[in-house]
Amino acid sequence: MDYQAFLIKYAEIGTKGKNRYVFEDALAKDIRMKLQRATGDYYVARERGRIYVHVKSETYDYEECIDALLHVFGIAGIAPMVQIPYSAEYADLEKAVLSYFRAAYRDSPVSFKVESRRAEKSYPMTSPEIEMELGHSILENFPNARVDVHNPDVKLRIEIRQFINIYGKIIPGLFGMPLGTNGKAMLLLSGGIDSPVAGFKVAKRGALIDATYFHAPPYTSERAKIKVMDLARQLAGYTGPIMLHVVNFTEIQLAIYDRCPHDELTIIMRRYMMRIAEALAYKNKCIGLITGESIGQVASQTLQSLVCTNEVCTLPVYRPLIAFDKQEIVDVAEQIGTYETSIEPYEDCCTIFVAKHPVTKPIVEKIRKSEERLFPEIDAMVEKAINEVESILIRKEKNA
Repeated sequence: MDYQAFLIKYAEIGTKGKNRYVFEDALAKDIRMKLQRATGDYYVARERGRIYVHVKSETYDYEECIDALLHVFGIAGIAPMVQIPYSAEYADLEKAVLSYFRAAYRDSPVSFKVESRRAEKSYPMTSPEIEMELGHSILENFPNARVDVHNPDVKLRIEIRQFINIYGKIIPGLFGMPLGTNGKAMLLLSGGIDSPVAGFKVAKRGALIDATYFHAPPYTSERAKIKVMDLARQLAGYTGPIMLHVVNFTEIQLAIYDRCPHDELTIIMRRYMMRIAEALAYKNKCIGLITGESIGQVASQTLQSLVCTNEVCTLPVYRPLIAFDKQEIVDVAEQIGTYETSIEPYEDCCTIFVAKHPVTKPIVEKIRKSEERLFPEIDAMVEKAINEVESILIRKEKNA
């Protein structure tokens, strides 16, 4: 069926009271941005608690349009619909409903219920009258259809507003909060499965995302860097453009490897990554860090290890996957399209310099003592890594 309009339903935004318009504006802005990569010309409009996407061009790609909307945080449901003028006679409404029902459900057996809502009370028929008349007409024209007011296969909705909206199918959206309504945070993005999912989860709550990647040439290849850029690009399909900060971590890693106890390598490297990521966060007006850590998944993610990494940060560290098991994380990675890229065999700097027997219950005071072996040269190394960072703006490609 040639749908020319889509009703955008939201959930949490409706609870925002007098500030609701701020969230509606942010949602409409993100919808416009995401639709730029779909074939066709679209117009996004707001109307008393409703957001609509209207197709302005004669032709458009329905699948691309829906895919773009399915990448928008804050949308609870997408309803492809038929619109007719508010001034239309009942005969025109009945004709449009029958045409919609035939196109959407063909002649397959279906139970249905008609639900009518009159926002414009001047319409000459009441909601019960509309429901009764249209239900009778559907039964007459579709022998395989039957009424079920309690558990129907289809809820055929008629909304009488500035236009008359007719729809039945609602495609579930991502839910969450619109981008940009909860500040900006810095994601520590590796080439693994977890960190892109963590970025997705925090972005879903309305945060904009920057990302920091730690590169260790020649121990990590250029292909490992490209892999991380690919992950950022896939993530940008949901989060919008991501500024990816590539940090050359080789000198710092070698110093830690040469001077510190090898069972503490992972935790000390992690602490310096957090220090650098936080410095970049402050520099780029981020108000928190995001990591993909999950309790007990690896040695650097025990509760004791997390205490040690937190100790070097003044910004809050958001760990949305903290209580996820690995399969739950993989399921989300597959859903958002990052899994296949994450498992490509290009190792990051953490896996190259991993200790054979890492400490699982590090003590903060002991780790600090070990870090003293890096003084005074380490401060200059950190400053150099921050000053020489390579920042790359990553965007989702149109129709990709």
